[in-house]
Amino acid sequence: MGVEGDLVALRMARGCRPFAAWVDGGIAGYGWLSTGREWIGELQLEIAPRAGEGYIWNCVTLPEHRRKGIFHSLLIGISAVMGRDGMRRSWIGSVAIPAENAVGSAGFARALRFTAITHADLIWLSVKHPVDGSSSLSTDACEVLRVRPGSFLRTSHPRRH
Repeated sequence: MGVEGDLVALRMARGCRPFAAWVDGGIAGYGWLSTGREWIGELQLEIAPRAGEGYIWNCVTLPEHRRKGIFHSLLIGISAVMGRDGMRRSWIGSVAIPAENAVGSAGFARALRFTAITHADLIWLSVKHPVDGSSSLSTDACEVLRVRPGSFLRTSHPRRH
């Protein structure tokens, strides 16, 4: 996990579950699943999944394994474990193209669209309903993120988590 390696024990202590994709005996990618509150660093928002929901986050495919379907496989695997454990919904954020294509093909639907710009000690955040999205899904996303559509400027509060 590179510079975040020291956070593994803290994440596990608060109930986060790590997942990894292996290729030829080595880790090709990894991600985390949380059912409790988590900080979304890119948006500087906290997500609070409801009962029966989880948040998939900090997914990384190691450079030598990119563009081989590792991220897609990781999402399918985490979703299968969630289903086995009785969870009915998973949340995930996506900011990287082409990796974003794997999110939709793994069964995720767009709930909200964000634009976040950080400068100095400020963050400007724009929250919009997606053109092709479900209004009930967008409403639920706003609830778990405690945010509403619109644009906001506030002091930046980056965190390591």
